[in-house]
Amino acid sequence: MCGRFTYGDPGALAALFAFPTWPEAPPRHNVAPGQDVPTVIWNRETAAREVRWMRWGLIPSWAKDPAIGSRTINARAESLAAKPAFRKAFRERRCLMPADGFYEWRRRGSESLPWYICRKDRAPFAFASLWDAWLPPDGGGPLESCTIVTTTPNPLVAPIHHRMPVILARTDFAPWLDPAFQDIEFLKKLLVPWPPDEFEAFPVSRLVNRPEHERAGRREEANERQLMLDEAAAHVLEKHTDSAGAPQASSSGRSG
Repeated sequence: MCGRFTYGDPGALAALFAFPTWPEAPPRHNVAPGQDVPTVIWNRETAAREVRWMRWGLIPSWAKDPAIGSRTINARAESLAAKPAFRKAFRERRCLMPADGFYEWRRRGSESLPWYICRKDRAPFAFASLWDAWLPPDGGGPLESCTIVTTTPNPLVAPIHHRMPVILARTDFAPWLDPAFQDIEFLKKLLVPWPPDEFEAFPVSRLVNRPEHERAGRREEANERQLMLDEAAAHVLEKHTDSAGAPQASSSGRSG
């Protein structure tokens, strides 16, 4: 699955999607489910691509409770056309989520250790994604939300995790975004693992388990000494949080 990711350079993001500029927003080094994220959609009214902020965790338009979004941060490519939460969005509301890296957790005994996967040149890319709009029953504007499509891992990711996000080539942005494009079999063929040659993976500090840790250094390879220091800092933070009686933050989206 994909439970955390990063994005940064606005100039590079603008170039990736052929925008003159990118909305002003700080780089993110540890994006977590339930947070607002930038997406790129095709606006039918303007007949142009548009950046739109949405909550990560898709809430289907028919949902009675928006809490379903915590279980729909990812959508399996193999079942998009059949699963009720995603099949309409797959036909009509496809989008792209920009990123320049993502985290996956590798099991080692009873532990799960975070790894960071990114392009070797650190250039941004786009996840195949879906979106929907949910209307609160008590009124108010629509809540727009999104999910990342996942597939089987490529040889680089396979030793780390059994799923990875679908990354689309720029040449496939147009048909994926266009709601009028209805060749579902063609779209399904896009939902495959990205070849591993352009990417690399390395372990990072377990501080990324906590969404509040947004330091840019977490995106760089952690040496053994830094990992030890970070583990000690995380342990102290956990003890302090426990003693204060505050609720613990979610560790990561590692399952599924």
